[in-house]
Amino acid sequence: MVNKKDIKILTELLGLEDVKVISHRLHGGIGMILQTESKASHSICPNCGTKSHKLHQNHRHIVKDLPFGEKPVFLEINRRQFKCEKCKRPFSENLDFVRKKRTYTKRLAHKIIQEVLENDIHSITSKGIVTTEEIERMLKDASEELSDSKPLNLKRLGIDEIALIKGKGNYCAVLVDIDTSKLIAILGDVYDGLRLRTQTIIRETLLEWGVEILERIEEVSIDLWREYKNLVAELMPNAQVVADRFHVMTQINKELDTQRKRERQNVEELIKKAKLADDKAEYELILEGLKNSKYPLLKNEDDLNNQQLNKLIQVKNVSPILKVMHELKEKIRKNFNKTNDWYTGVFKLGMWLSRAKKYFPNSNNTIIRWFDEIIAYFDNGTTSGKVEEINNKLKLIKRSGYGFRNFENFRVRCLLNWH
Repeated sequence: MVNKKDIKILTELLGLEDVKVISHRLHGGIGMILQTESKASHSICPNCGTKSHKLHQNHRHIVKDLPFGEKPVFLEINRRQFKCEKCKRPFSENLDFVRKKRTYTKRLAHKIIQEVLENDIHSITSKGIVTTEEIERMLKDASEELSDSKPLNLKRLGIDEIALIKGKGNYCAVLVDIDTSKLIAILGDVYDGLRLRTQTIIRETLLEWGVEILERIEEVSIDLWREYKNLVAELMPNAQVVADRFHVMTQINKELDTQRKRERQNVEELIKKAKLADDKAEYELILEGLKNSKYPLLKNEDDLNNQQLNKLIQVKNVSPILKVMHELKEKIRKNFNKTNDWYTGVFKLGMWLSRAKKYFPNSNNTIIRWFDEIIAYFDNGTTSGKVEEINNKLKLIKRSGYGFRNFENFRVRCLLNWH
């Protein structure tokens, strides 16, 4: 005999609106099965919107729900079929807590997705609650909701990319709302991930956003790639392109490191050719100063520890050219950090270029080509820093794998971390 008090308590614990428990049973090795019914005696016809009370037939089946403690819980639900009294067509009632043709409730799917984002598919499936196929179905359902979302309030956009397979030329583009630090889209082509192809996919996505959204974008932060600049000019007429200052610094550091390697190689050659012991000892002293000097030269001077500062002093003592280049590198970095207006930024950058032409010819030419986009940074301090933070998280997701077998699953998992 069913205990009405127990049934009432189970209904309250179940916590599903408009649903009541009518019986329960325990199965050893399986879990608890709760038989449920809708509290309503009618349903709304999806075709004409008429309320129908005419029951056509019952459709009972089992779905998985959130476990109760360590005990699995299954719901025996009844998705009743009604016959519309107006259009004379049968229809199945809509149950808010479970999608049609799914073997689990919506709230279980939500919980599983959260666990997958924090762990991996294999550790979740090992619990025996859901299968790999069910998890992938949950993610696909979630991605359908994501695909309809557009960045309606987007003002500052960041565009960058990460390599799907390092060294293979496969890229996926990353679009970020800089103001909210939110990933908007991750775009790629599993068959052709070349950068030019990625640019085409970005264009298609931006066009899908619509003219109204694109015209509201005020700034777009990009790396030093002209195709992105052309894309912004083509589709976002009101947007100012801002060359990311960190990419500028990366190029300057690269040129500084190239000179460091060249200096060391030249000294090593001189040691080999030295005939006098005094000459050889002098060159070896210079080489000792150049050894292990990469990070002291390239890191921000403010972030160096005592050991690295001592090495920096040592390398400056043995290499006048590296001394000047390091000072120039630090000068432009501080200009970026401490200049807050466009006019001063133009003046300081012009002064830096006049001094750096001899020591940083490649960086000098790049800055001249991108001068307008670089000085645009001084207006609002817009950078791709937030984009890089998101990229680092995406790389962690990519490296760990998390049981995803294709790009679409990887894309969905990435988006769900921010949506």
